[in-house]
Amino acid sequence: MRHIAVVEDEADLAENCRAALMRQGFGVSVYADRPSALAAFKQRLPDLAIIDVGLGAEYEGGFDLCRELRSLSPAVPIIFLTARDSDFDVVSGLRLGADDYLTKDISQPHMLARVNALFRRVDALANASQASGEQMQRGELLLDMDRMCARWQEVPLDLTVTELWILQALAKHPGHVKSRQQLMDAANVVLDDNTITSHIKRLRKKFIAVDPAFDCIKTAYGMGYRWDT
Repeated sequence: MRHIAVVEDEADLAENCRAALMRQGFGVSVYADRPSALAAFKQRLPDLAIIDVGLGAEYEGGFDLCRELRSLSPAVPIIFLTARDSDFDVVSGLRLGADDYLTKDISQPHMLARVNALFRRVDALANASQASGEQMQRGELLLDMDRMCARWQEVPLDLTVTELWILQALAKHPGHVKSRQQLMDAANVVLDDNTITSHIKRLRKKFIAVDPAFDCIKTAYGMGYRWDT
């Protein structure tokens, strides 16, 4: 049974989310604040975390928790579920490493569909690696989907599940332009153009932190992105 952590300070909303997830067959733990959730994560990582941005007196407690969870594991899927819907908050959440950002006006079926989509992506990564047992080498990039990791110039990159999917889609066929829709399809995720752009910016930032001269992810203006060796 997959285990989902719900970090939400509004008891009624947390209970509704817990009940909906349990009906889908998931194990669920609920935490009302950042410290209790972080303590639990240090003992056992969840298979997926659903986090509110504002947690009690901590206006951006969810952002802090996302950052802390990412330091514990780059691969655990994270979804923000929050009432805060400004572009600034959405971009901030994605830049911190969240895989998805949902607002609380979303329907339960839609929310569950996004949860299941994230798990499908995790499973697809595992199945693809088991089927091929191969690594992908593109110049100084090494993608190891079996271990869900990437290296640039032999230095590990801490990538989220979504970032791994996008990177694999770009690097698989160097020089081929991938539209934002194709990147969404490859990642098996429903996002908007701005969200894909945020993921690309975050990917570039992680490469540049290792190699300031990195320039392999090119923008094809009006079309999408390509991997250029």
